[in-house]
Amino acid sequence: MTADLVARRVTDLLAPQVLVIAMPPAVGLLAQGWAGAAWGLLASALCGGVPAAVIAAGVRSGRLDSHHIVDRARRTGPLLAAVAAVLAALVLLVALGAPALLVATVTAMLVALAVTVPITTRWKISFHAAVCAGTVVVLAHVLPAAPTATAGAAVVALVCWARVRLAHHTWAQVAAGTAVGALTTWATLAAFGL
Repeated sequence: MTADLVARRVTDLLAPQVLVIAMPPAVGLLAQGWAGAAWGLLASALCGGVPAAVIAAGVRSGRLDSHHIVDRARRTGPLLAAVAAVLAALVLLVALGAPALLVATVTAMLVALAVTVPITTRWKISFHAAVCAGTVVVLAHVLPAAPTATAGAAVVALVCWARVRLAHHTWAQVAAGTAVGALTTWATLAAFGL
């Protein structure tokens, strides 16, 4: 495989919408078994499924260039839809009495969006890096921390390399995304006492 093909595959496999759909049920299952996975499915349907549907509709209509939304100027609408979906998920999870870990995870998504959305209107911060780094922090909370963080750091580095290799971001943009994703997620989990 060529480096560009590897970079495209990494970009697609570890896209933000893929991670946001897959992570909550996995975290719920690891933390609280099948009941936790069910809560996670609810979170992923809203936090990942709704934005993915909005982006897919935008791609089909020609308003968006791809599901990665490479054109920064076109990111605002889908990102506002993502903020609304994550906020709706958070309200629903709290109202229905979801486990604290999933409420904290969805809160971390909202906090990360609150930081990255205003930045991306002026500078193309990497959502791939932010979501991947945040996912690693959450997984390190439910799996053995040191090996998860070590393996996760390698995965985040691979995602950053792929985004730069495809010329979708600079190293500064992926580094900023990584920092925002990791720090906002860690701070949110800490604020929840987790």
